[in-house]
Amino acid sequence: MTIEQISVFVENAPGRLLEIMETLGNAGIDLRALSIGDTARFGVLRLIVKDPQKAVTVLRAADYVISVTPVLAVSLEDTPGSLVKILRLLSDAAITVEYLYAFAARKKNSAYVVFRVEDNALASAVLESGGVKVAGAAEIYDALS
Repeated sequence: MTIEQISVFVENAPGRLLEIMETLGNAGIDLRALSIGDTARFGVLRLIVKDPQKAVTVLRAADYVISVTPVLAVSLEDTPGSLVKILRLLSDAAITVEYLYAFAARKKNSAYVVFRVEDNALASAVLESGGVKVAGAAEIYDALS
């Protein structure tokens, strides 16, 4: 069970991030989570949005260089140490986490973590067998509604 993450390649210059956010906002695209990593010349903006297909269409029409990556998201209790259990399960199964980012939900004591791993199916099976709830697309896209 995966969700679609949109990665946008962004020139590291004043106003470039603003332009992307305006493009999405003007199209009525609702953000769920985002992360940005950068180098001296460019950044990679990773987005989880409520309507990924619409976002892809809008961003491509505006000539942004993008990619879509299937990632895992898990629901966890928003308490100290909750992430440790998940990372232990993945580590014990020799699954490397390439990157992750998190966001809180409106439900009290609930948070979500988005993971990029090499094998989503294996990671999902390991997590579910360890009692971790892997979140589906509908749950993530509607998490903050």
